[in-house]
Amino acid sequence: MRHVAANALTIFIVLGVILAGVIGWGVNQWTGEGPAQAPVQVMVPSGANLTRTSEILEEAGVISDARIFRLGARYEKLGSRIQAGEFLMPAGISMHDAMQCVVDQSTCERVTYRITVVEGSTVWQVVQQIEAMDVLTGEIAEMPAEGTLAPETYQVNRGDTRQGLIGRMQAAQARILDEAWANRAEDLPISNKAEALILASLIEKETGIPEERGAVASVFENRLKRRMKLQTDPAVIYGVTEGKAPLGRGLRRSELDAPTPWNTYVIPGLPETPIANPGRASIEAAVNPEETDFLYFVADGTGGHAFGRTLAEHNRNVARWRQIERQRNGSD
Repeated sequence: MRHVAANALTIFIVLGVILAGVIGWGVNQWTGEGPAQAPVQVMVPSGANLTRTSEILEEAGVISDARIFRLGARYEKLGSRIQAGEFLMPAGISMHDAMQCVVDQSTCERVTYRITVVEGSTVWQVVQQIEAMDVLTGEIAEMPAEGTLAPETYQVNRGDTRQGLIGRMQAAQARILDEAWANRAEDLPISNKAEALILASLIEKETGIPEERGAVASVFENRLKRRMKLQTDPAVIYGVTEGKAPLGRGLRRSELDAPTPWNTYVIPGLPETPIANPGRASIEAAVNPEETDFLYFVADGTGGHAFGRTLAEHNRNVARWRQIERQRNGSD
């Protein structure tokens, strides 16, 4: 019996040593340097579970054994915390760090993409940008209303939906409009946020010089108060192109005379809808214009405008602009 007990003890000791060795090997596999010789970009799709994630990492050469990876993740209770996304994992990343990467990105970089909505771009143009981004998924359910997409730069992840991005843009514009309207000046000739957005789009399209926005806004609002037609070419152009492309030429007399919901040479007051997506500065100018007596403006040859209080003053500014145009055409 003593011999049997001694043999049994020996076997237990041997098994213990083997078990300790296996555990040590597993821990080393879990925490030690991985096989990746260079940074690896890995895409974990939405809905991927621990098994699928381990297979993706093994196929990409980030980890050496998917089974050990799953055991380690389950032991550390990380298996249910996987996030979908595209990740750039550094060379030699361990299994532990690879798992931590897809949990909270503390050990790697999340690959993101950017899309910039330019101030004054139309909804149609923005939708074209979004549809061209192949990292996005899904369709846009319906064309957003003109003017409702905030011009700024947005970060997106591979697999994000196009409709979700549209929603973010709309929410951002709504916040900007709400804030501006809450801080609006008194005695404005506009009565609601929808009209403020329309007016802001006209301001956005009429000048590329930030310092002029307040003065341009004052011209439009002075004319609205006097019930004068706004006579702004960008609105007429929008009625011709529907915001789908630059006109590429001057307006024809027939287009200036044609009644459309955007022809401010024909209709009184504001056009029916915005003509572009205005930025924050133009929205703020629409609800807090400069206080001026200006009723007119025309290009001044420097990229800005010459402003006039009377028709006679405006006509002199127009004459100067036409002289500049003739000189330019002569030099061409």
